[in-house]
Amino acid sequence: MICFTSKTLSATLGVMFLSAALTVPAMAAESLHHVHGLAYSADGKQLLIPAHYGIAVYANGRWNKMPGPDHDYMGFSVTREYFYSSGHPAQGANLVNPLGLIRSRDMGRSWDKLGLEGEADFHLLATGYGSNAVYVFNPHPNSRMKGSGIYATVNQGLSWRRAEAKGLDGEPMALAVHPTDNQVVAAATQTGGFISSDGGSSFRSLLKGRQTLAMFFDHDGTNLWVSAYAGKPLLSRMDWKTGKQTAVALPPLERDAVAYVAQNPVDRGEYAIATFERSVFISKDRGKSWRQIADRGQAR
Repeated sequence: MICFTSKTLSATLGVMFLSAALTVPAMAAESLHHVHGLAYSADGKQLLIPAHYGIAVYANGRWNKMPGPDHDYMGFSVTREYFYSSGHPAQGANLVNPLGLIRSRDMGRSWDKLGLEGEADFHLLATGYGSNAVYVFNPHPNSRMKGSGIYATVNQGLSWRRAEAKGLDGEPMALAVHPTDNQVVAAATQTGGFISSDGGSSFRSLLKGRQTLAMFFDHDGTNLWVSAYAGKPLLSRMDWKTGKQTAVALPPLERDAVAYVAQNPVDRGEYAIATFERSVFISKDRGKSWRQIADRGQAR
């Protein structure tokens, strides 16, 4: 077990992101080995957790597995119309590894190739819920991206634009895209949280001197949820235009921190969080109280 301290958290988060696992009793024990995201389905009825072998689904108080290929989904993100992801194909799928950018029109049952298969595995990928804009952090050059950095596509991967990212301090650990304005993107780094209103060309600081772990825009685009760590895990809801913050009380998180935040698009008072240590919680009252549905990888 890794003990989180202000000195060790930054060194361990990358390892934990790759090694986090969720064991779902309603599924075969070997079906999930990692937690690579968190999102609600567009109808608000299902909470989705992409993992090493397919997508776990929590609905009606039970865990199950989403029908569809058992890919190792990385950078999973959901919009009103589509699922987007990257990662590695399931064994026997007869697909090129890595998957590049892929999109599903039918809730993960089948996937379309949007390019860069065999070239790119985007661990950091975020989408605009209503715009379908896709932002990624690309660590290595490929045929459409000349170097590392933040890239965006607004036409389903046909073309990509590199963001200059002036003012961004540090390499992104998480990205978030405004639900309707594809020019507004947020980035979390080890030095703080940053926001851009010009498609990533320039960023301004929202949160200074605090390791920022995750960011998520509400579906109405007003608030930005920010997960951070400063001796202890922190979660806040921020008006990204003014910088005004409201602290959100967290459930007890011993040696842990929030890795993902999601909002139910239908019941907008409902939120979910997933942690680096594979615990998952749901709140029905905008984060005032939380109910645990997975405890360090074990379903509850």
